[in-house]
Amino acid sequence: MRNGFNTKVTEPQNIEIPAVYLTSWLQRHADRLVDKTRRFEYYDMERDGLKKTSAYFSAFEAGLWLASVTVIIASFFAFGGGSFLVLTASIIGASLLILNANGNVIGQVLTVVFSILYGIISYSSAYYGEMVTYLGMTAPIAAMSVVTWLKNPSEQGRNEVKVNRLRGREFVFLGFLSAAVTVIFYFILNFFGTAQLILSTLSIFTSFVASYLTMRRCEYFAAAYAANDAVLIALWSIASAGSREYFSMVICFIVFLVNDIYGFYSWAQMKKRQGAEEV
Repeated sequence: MRNGFNTKVTEPQNIEIPAVYLTSWLQRHADRLVDKTRRFEYYDMERDGLKKTSAYFSAFEAGLWLASVTVIIASFFAFGGGSFLVLTASIIGASLLILNANGNVIGQVLTVVFSILYGIISYSSAYYGEMVTYLGMTAPIAAMSVVTWLKNPSEQGRNEVKVNRLRGREFVFLGFLSAAVTVIFYFILNFFGTAQLILSTLSIFTSFVASYLTMRRCEYFAAAYAANDAVLIALWSIASAGSREYFSMVICFIVFLVNDIYGFYSWAQMKKRQGAEEV
């Protein structure tokens, strides 16, 4: 007894929590933590994927593609391009060229699609040489190029084909083969009464050379396609004199010419870089 009050010290009592409740609480919060971690990792993966996609194309390449598509669409509506098949083929063509410039096999897949559409357009203009070239030659060789490009990547994890180094004797062989193919097709096109026979025959020669070099993964394929673009600019300029709507095709192949010139430069840089990596 102190100061008239009865003091009694009570010891603290231990509160026991059933083990089953404690385990449930820990499990519930652990699950929440794991879920938040997964969401954070998914966000990082998604963000990294966007970075990789944007980093795949250089600023110049993105600008070149955007400018190409803009010019194609503007010329189509400005000159009354007619069928939207022409517009679709042109946009696909601009897209495949920027992919081909990077050695991406998807560009060859789109080449097959473009060849089919362009063959239909050429048939409607009585350019049977172009139709035969793209449906009977460019499309099948592009399909074979898909296989050869997939079998020869520059390295694991990179969407880029390995640039091939052709020997001089293969270029000689290509010269004789291209000449033979051109002569054969000249008589075929003449039999069907192809419009602008000489230019159509020259287009076959340049297209065959370009397609062969593409399949063989040689950087000179872009130079051959640039030569083909020049022929097609002349061919469609003649057609546009009789029908204004074909002028959009002239603009289209001018755009293709610029892209193929860049493609040749890009492949020359790829060849140099890959050679340095092998050393």
